[in-house]
Amino acid sequence: MGIRIITDSTSDISIKQAAQMNITLAPLKVIFDDKEYKEGVEITIESFYEKLVKAERLPTTSQPSPDDFLEYFKEGKEAGDSIIIMVISAKLSGTYQSAMIAKEMVNYENIYIIDSNTTTCALRILVEQAVKLRDEGIKAEDIVANLMELKDRIVLLAMVDTLEYLHKGGRLSKSSAILGTLLKFKPLITVKDGVVGVIGKERGVNKAIGRLADIIDEYGGIDRSYPIHLGYTAQDDQCIILKEKLLEKFGLKDMAMHPIGCVVGTHAGPGACMITYVKK
Repeated sequence: MGIRIITDSTSDISIKQAAQMNITLAPLKVIFDDKEYKEGVEITIESFYEKLVKAERLPTTSQPSPDDFLEYFKEGKEAGDSIIIMVISAKLSGTYQSAMIAKEMVNYENIYIIDSNTTTCALRILVEQAVKLRDEGIKAEDIVANLMELKDRIVLLAMVDTLEYLHKGGRLSKSSAILGTLLKFKPLITVKDGVVGVIGKERGVNKAIGRLADIIDEYGGIDRSYPIHLGYTAQDDQCIILKEKLLEKFGLKDMAMHPIGCVVGTHAGPGACMITYVKK
């Protein structure tokens, strides 16, 4: 009897990394003009952003089906393993609901489904903690208890180039989108309690990134015993500026930088950069 860890592709963990971590990735899908692609499997991040900037209509996204999860759950049940699954916020996607339906279908108690209340590299932090504890030999129930406490301390802060994509994708109201894009300000956003919210706007990239660093202080600082991840959509130039600012202000050196994948990129749009971390 072992512990199987599953997450979805919005965690921005690559297939290769998932294999190294000994976890399973459940891909979400992105749809361009009725052509569907499994994130990270049937479309690369690079080709996705090439399509996104050329698309006349914004692509749509969809969650894995209950049948997709059922396959993973049946394998775990047959092996007698415990299954811990962490997914994108239930308020942003139907992925959590699909997993819950699959659990009912397979009728197996040792499945623990966690709504991360977040996405992208913030979800990745939760997955990395689960892997760490599993590899230390911690019991499934104790891992879940630790993750439920930890998820409320994970912070996602981002600067986006425009709120247009979040609005068109239904993740932000029209009034919030209009407010955030006035006078070419760079909007600052977070994911709190499972939903996207605008937390400020600054004129220009440098001021916006400086404000992100200030917000980290206001939120209570960073617990450096956990990973710190930076993310970017399409180009990494603004993320590099963010990395340099965090090094200068906080002396942060061990920060991993990742491209943000297709599903989250659909809603964030090109030109976004982000930091995710665990607050003190």
